[in-house]
Amino acid sequence: MKEIILPFSIGLTLFLFGLHMMRIGLEKVAGNHLQDWLLRFTNTPTKGFITGILTTALLQSSSAVTVITISFVDVGILTFSQSIGIILGTNIGTTITTQIMALKIEDFTAPMILLGVLIRLLPLKQWAHLGSVIAGFGCIFLGMETLQWLSGPLEKLGIIDQLIEGNQYPLLTGLLIGTLFTALVQSGSATIALTMSLLAAHTISLPIAIAIVFGSNIGTCVTAWIAAISMKQSARQVAMAHLVLNVVGVLCFMPLIPLIDEAAYWLASEPIQQIAHIQTLFNIICSIVVLPFSTLFANAITWLLPNQTEIIPWKKQY
Repeated sequence: MKEIILPFSIGLTLFLFGLHMMRIGLEKVAGNHLQDWLLRFTNTPTKGFITGILTTALLQSSSAVTVITISFVDVGILTFSQSIGIILGTNIGTTITTQIMALKIEDFTAPMILLGVLIRLLPLKQWAHLGSVIAGFGCIFLGMETLQWLSGPLEKLGIIDQLIEGNQYPLLTGLLIGTLFTALVQSGSATIALTMSLLAAHTISLPIAIAIVFGSNIGTCVTAWIAAISMKQSARQVAMAHLVLNVVGVLCFMPLIPLIDEAAYWLASEPIQQIAHIQTLFNIICSIVVLPFSTLFANAITWLLPNQTEIIPWKKQY
């Protein structure tokens, strides 16, 4: 099993480390502007929507923006209604990470890491964070390359066939794997990276890859719930909105996977690019459909998770 555990551990560690480096670097470059955007440009659902896209694209983490939004709602800086547009936007902003991962720049992995480290070591503080971003990109692609080493051992041992392809409900199994793995590693991007690596090596089929990616959208909601569990009801409503948006979207698209598989060649010729475009279209469609009805959506979430009211203790009458 070491031929599976070793590349998996190294690849996942490199990927998550690279993602963290890139996110920290981008956050430092942006300074305090992220919080300013969230506070100033969320007075309408459309503005919140655009703000959610931009901040998520900049941070390269929908979970980070969602947690920030939940925190602002908890302390009363933002209202639950204002958060809806941001949540819809984060689902689109996070697809930029997927599109970057689909680019064929593996040959530049080592030069990117080297260049990033050199820039980081320069005595110019304003360039140091840019070095972190470049080196982070390099680590992400190095992690993805390492994860591709899993394909040989997995095929040899027949684990994929036994776990997914060999059962009666392979798409449902793929969905559950995507959900659980994302919840475990707290990163939808890591799940998609692993899926892309296995798909590129032809270890899994495109329909299974689509199901796993759909599952990652549900699994990424766990981070928001962990953040909101000890907060006010309004903060938990944000986490619920995030969960409902993704679960309902997945339920609507799961029956369409065979049709999506047949139409995938219209999107791109390479399997990795196909899965990136499918994930992007899924998130865009789900968010765009809900955006005009954001007020109704907020009311529905409030109905599912009502605001807590103060209960007056019952007094005995004498």
